[in-house]
Amino acid sequence: MSTKGIYTALSGSLAQSLKMDTIANNIANANTTAFKRDQQVFNEYLNSFEKEQEVNTVPRNLASIESFYHMNGGDQAAVNAKGTYTDFNQGALKRTGNPLDVAIEGKGFFEVLTPQGVRLTRSGNFSLDANGQLVNKEGHPVLKQVAEGATNADVNSRIIQFSGQREVQISDGGEIMDGTENLGKISIVNVMNPDSLQKVGSNNYGFKENMAPEIVQVKVPSLRTGHLEGSNVNIVQEMTDMITTQRAFEATQKAINAYDAMADKLVNVVGKVNP
Repeated sequence: MSTKGIYTALSGSLAQSLKMDTIANNIANANTTAFKRDQQVFNEYLNSFEKEQEVNTVPRNLASIESFYHMNGGDQAAVNAKGTYTDFNQGALKRTGNPLDVAIEGKGFFEVLTPQGVRLTRSGNFSLDANGQLVNKEGHPVLKQVAEGATNADVNSRIIQFSGQREVQISDGGEIMDGTENLGKISIVNVMNPDSLQKVGSNNYGFKENMAPEIVQVKVPSLRTGHLEGSNVNIVQEMTDMITTQRAFEATQKAINAYDAMADKLVNVVGKVNP
C-alpha cells in the first residue's frame, strides 16, 4: 500500500510543480502586449481503466496485496496532466497615440506571415520596416484581407506595402490608407474553436495538428487605432494561486516523506521481526 501511495503523492507533486511553472510564466508576461494567461488542467487517473472488464468478487482469503487485483486495481490512482488551457478573455486597452498601434475590440486575431507560415496574434504594436511593409514587433509582415477573386494560397499579395512617401493611416474599421490611396483592410479572423489554437512563441498562435481549424474572416472588424491591448493576467489572482499551489506542493512532499518512512519501517523493522 505504501508503494502505491507514494506514486500517487509523487504524481500530485509533479502536477503542482507544472502548475507553478505556468503561474510563473503568467506573472512574467503580465506586461506583455495582448498576452493571454494559461492554466493547467488536471484529472484523476485510475489504472483500472487499462484493465479488461471483469466481475468483481469479494476475496475469501485474508487481506493481501493479491486480493486488491480482484477490485480491478481501483485503489491505485494518480494525478494526470490533461493539458494547458488558454484564457482568451480580452485585456484592457491602453492608449499609446501611435497611429500604427492597433488593438482588437472583442474576438479576433491579426494574421502575420512568418517563415513557418501564417500565424495569428492579438499583439498590434506594428511599425514600418525599411521596405515600407507593415510588420509586427518581430519583423513579420502583417496581412490584409483576401481580395475578391484571390486565393488564400496567394499570401504574398496580401502583404501591406506602403509607398513611404505619404501619410500612413489605419482606421478603426480596418481600412489601410497610404495617403489617399486605399490599400484594403487589415485582416482580422475569428477562430470558432479556440481550443484548436496553441502558442508557438513570440505571442503568436498556430493550430494543433489533431484539430481542424475553423477560421472566419471578419469583414467589418472593430479596432482601436492608437491603442494596444494589455495582458489579461491578474497579478493578485496569480499570486493567490501561487501561494495555494506552493502549499499543495508542500503537502504532497510531506505525504511522500510519510510513505517513505512507512516503507523504511516495513523493510527494516517488520522484516527483522518476521524474517
